[in-house]
Amino acid sequence: MARPFRFGVNLLTPAGSRAQWRTRCRRAEQLGYDVIQVPDHLGTSAPFPALVAAAEATERPRVGTFVLNAGFWNPTLLAREAAGTDALTDGRLELGIGTGYVGDEHDRAGIEFLSPGGRVNHLRHTVEELDRLLCDETGLPRSAQKPRPPLLIGGNGDRVLQLAARFAEIVAFTGAGTDRTGKLAPLTADQLDERVAAYRGFAAGRESPAELNLLIQCVRITRDRRAAVREVLPRTPRLDEDQALALPLYILGTVGQMAEQLREQRERYGFSYLTVLERDMEAFAPVLEELAGS
Repeated sequence: MARPFRFGVNLLTPAGSRAQWRTRCRRAEQLGYDVIQVPDHLGTSAPFPALVAAAEATERPRVGTFVLNAGFWNPTLLAREAAGTDALTDGRLELGIGTGYVGDEHDRAGIEFLSPGGRVNHLRHTVEELDRLLCDETGLPRSAQKPRPPLLIGGNGDRVLQLAARFAEIVAFTGAGTDRTGKLAPLTADQLDERVAAYRGFAAGRESPAELNLLIQCVRITRDRRAAVREVLPRTPRLDEDQALALPLYILGTVGQMAEQLREQRERYGFSYLTVLERDMEAFAPVLEELAGS
């Protein structure tokens, strides 16, 4: 049986003033989003203070990091931040983490940008330590959720998916891969099929399946899907119109068409937890309303 849909919005713009941040978070709640998420990039707000403020401004949505750059964090200090944030938000935290992919940000922070394999090694160490420290009943501070806040791991590579199969309650697929410089390139629908199948193979022994998340990169309400996809083709220079229209990370069409596309993708891939970018928060709201509770 398919999981019910959940919807997150990733608020990318720096918080600004307290009043501005509260207004944006309350708007996300009014529109029906289930999770208010923040990224972990230089130039955006520090994630944990932003999440505490988001929870204080709202009543219903959960709050989450989407996703932390493991390379920026010491695992012990991160466990303290996560436990404290979960306590201050009354157990509403979803802790999302990945390898990080923007080399320039590491240069600006004076932190070594490791090789892809080195970044995965660091992510594995960080996740293992987070799991150990957050589940330790003797540690302080204690999180509100037991044994720890749910862990979201984002990525597409085999080693990251193997790690997610061991530890993650939520697995986030970006719908894109990166080269050594961090440049993103969308996965085709068939490639994403293969990545989800790989994860399911790694997770075959789990007692309970993880929730699968997809980051939607573009939302367009339109009666002409082909005209809309031509506008975004420059982002996918290797793909033709038909291939771009098949990408799960592009949601294009009428509200009814987009809702049906997401139902079909849930059936095909298992994506029930969908995240949109802040710029698409308002445009996606009618689709969210169409699918809410299903």
